[in-house]
Amino acid sequence: MFKSYFKTAFRSLSRNSNYTIINIAGLAVGIGVCMIIFIVISYHTGFDQFHTKKDRIYRVLTEYRHTGDANISYGKDVPFPMPEAIKTQFSQIEEMAPVFASHDDQLLVPASGDKEQRIFKEPTGVFFTNPSFFKIFDFPLLAGSYETLKDPNNVLLTKEIAEKYFGNWEAALGQAIDLETGGYLFEHGKDKLKVSGILADIPANTDFQMKIVVSYGTGFTGSLIAKNTNWEDRTNTGFGCFIMLQPGISANHFNGQLRAYATKVQSPENKDNYLIQPLEAVHYDAQAGNYSNKTISHEMLNVLWLIAGFILLIACVNFINLSTAQAVTRAKEVGVRKVMGGNAVQLRTQFIVETFIIVSIAVVLAIIAVALALPYLNRLLQLSVSSGILSNKAILLFPVAITFIVTALAGFYPSIVLSRFNPIHALKSKLSTNTKGISLRRGLVVLQFVIAQALIIGTLVTARQMNYFMARPLGFDKDAIINVPFRVDSLRISRLNYLRDQLLQIKGVAAVGFSSATPAEEANNTWSTFKFDNAIKETGFKIITKFADTGYVPTYKLHLVAGRNLQPSSLTREFLVNELLVKKLGFKNPEDILGKEISIWGDVIKCPVVGVLQDFNNRSFRYEVAPELITTNVTMYSVAGIKLETENIAATLPRVQAIWEQTFPGFVYEYKFLDDKIEGFYKQEMQLSRFYKIFSVLAILLGCLGLYGLASFMTTQRIKEVGIRKVLGASAGSIIYLFSKEFILLVIVAFAVAVPLAWYYMHHWLQDYVYRVEISWWLFLLGGAAVIFIAIGTLSFQAIKAVRANPVKSLRTE
Repeated sequence: MFKSYFKTAFRSLSRNSNYTIINIAGLAVGIGVCMIIFIVISYHTGFDQFHTKKDRIYRVLTEYRHTGDANISYGKDVPFPMPEAIKTQFSQIEEMAPVFASHDDQLLVPASGDKEQRIFKEPTGVFFTNPSFFKIFDFPLLAGSYETLKDPNNVLLTKEIAEKYFGNWEAALGQAIDLETGGYLFEHGKDKLKVSGILADIPANTDFQMKIVVSYGTGFTGSLIAKNTNWEDRTNTGFGCFIMLQPGISANHFNGQLRAYATKVQSPENKDNYLIQPLEAVHYDAQAGNYSNKTISHEMLNVLWLIAGFILLIACVNFINLSTAQAVTRAKEVGVRKVMGGNAVQLRTQFIVETFIIVSIAVVLAIIAVALALPYLNRLLQLSVSSGILSNKAILLFPVAITFIVTALAGFYPSIVLSRFNPIHALKSKLSTNTKGISLRRGLVVLQFVIAQALIIGTLVTARQMNYFMARPLGFDKDAIINVPFRVDSLRISRLNYLRDQLLQIKGVAAVGFSSATPAEEANNTWSTFKFDNAIKETGFKIITKFADTGYVPTYKLHLVAGRNLQPSSLTREFLVNELLVKKLGFKNPEDILGKEISIWGDVIKCPVVGVLQDFNNRSFRYEVAPELITTNVTMYSVAGIKLETENIAATLPRVQAIWEQTFPGFVYEYKFLDDKIEGFYKQEMQLSRFYKIFSVLAILLGCLGLYGLASFMTTQRIKEVGIRKVLGASAGSIIYLFSKEFILLVIVAFAVAVPLAWYYMHHWLQDYVYRVEISWWLFLLGGAAVIFIAIGTLSFQAIKAVRANPVKSLRTE
């Protein structure tokens, strides 16, 4: 019985090969898009879900109150006394692990045997922690012991890194490496470490992308904790704390106790609070961030789900339209089947089987396309999804589920339409046009183009916002500036002036400045509580503090509106402030603050203000400009800004590298253009823009297939009418107009519906940015005009085909 269904289905599909190919192609695209989005969502929602105790794991966040009770933000950094304090003060905590993630570290692997001494640089992946970290999180150990991290100068390497350094991970055990680490606000130096364990390679779907795990008390971390015991002392964005609560402990209850404890240990002026955040929320928190620098918002995931649903819906609508358009051509087949005793159930089953075959072929093609597209997807979205993810149970079940869902959605309605044909009318080719059916198909086409036009408008708005980000004046120069990170020690400090002089002698180098951060970086680790004018006035807000030499202002072309630039000094002697800080302190004129003293870090540093800088964007465009001060201190410098002449950058860069390596031998030279770094601040927005571009194109293509289906149906229904019109002298233009006007009207209706929907969503999305574009009316017109133009092109094919048909053939087939 079922064998005959499949045999008949294959014959029917091969006989109508054009419709079959179009149906398969449309469904394959829709299902492929859904699979890709499902893989992306599965990848992100699976972050750190493999830890067996994940429901009891939390990280401690700092709630910054920069201006009293307003303007609250959150950071993953905590005061240095926090970890030990909460461990001893709260019995609800089962395990506590302090974590410091260092950046741009260098490792010196000593010579052994026939191998030369080698230097490696790890921009990320160096973690300092204790054995409790591995009691909280599940990262398997291949050899050695976690407990070695109790003692200073021990290190665990991942299998990948051990093989990179020593060739064989088993041979790495017991070996020694020199680690040069430190960073802004930390002491600098080299620590000799012993490899005491090998970790299994870290999974891609964790925010702890560890390569090297150093014992917590090693080198600078031990001295740092010993020195910074005050809750008011400075901290660092890499320094955090994770806890595992006892079973049955409420996070809300613990948060209340933590807040109460913070008020006891902090000064009354410090309004910061602390709270714990579930591990499952870490990957979605773009504001606080995480150690992998990969976050995705729940809103972004919801957008992806919507796009997947819409694309699949469009593909199903295409199938319905094409199937019902084809119904008239199969009228005689239905009539013969009914006359021969076939009932409605058998006919519906036959058409459902045909749909199942089409969907199954489309699913197979979609899986092949997805497997081929994964490398491109990884590059586009900066993911680490491997082809092995296709063996994931959920992803294997997804296409199976899609097969049955799409078969039901796309096959049910056409099977009912086809099985209801009157056999006598069908055999005499006297099928009447079903007004309700045509109205439904028109409604489905309108729905398709509502989605397509909304995506196009969304694409235009996001593209304009991203262009605005890149083109908007920042208040400083970002063009042709390279940033080279470095670590300072006593030797490098002594050579900084020499390095600057040598670089400035290179033809093509315009300016050089050393600093703790570029103007574009917020530098969360430098938010400082401060006092103004000998503590006569206590401030209710914090400021960003950056350290820079005298070359900082000319290199980035910052504008002084009052006073002068900083004078050369290796110590902290004077301050530059921005206009916003002047206004917040109550001064009307920038000159009025000159000579006044500012104290930061609990009066550790007290200096006069010597200059006022014009406000520049020192944070992402998501936020307003923050109050800021800049001062000298050579021990804090960690990045060089080198302004290049634009004429011959390619020739200048090797010369810069040669001077750098000559001055700092044994230090790995790496650089990044400042404009690329700024562009990286908007990675998620860039990804959203790319998604919109890709999926809006696919939505238009699929929508045009649906339009083609309806046009094909109407052409078949009105073939005799066209023949009569041509016999009576109708021109080709009038017939094309006859076909086009109805369809263009459908597109215009879709445009009228899409505009308010697109405006509402994009207006809501833009509210996340302090600096944003206006949604101009011409964006809607441009999107609508583009869709109408594409629709006319699609319709012209069917209309011209109808015009060129021989009217004699269409009139004599009665």
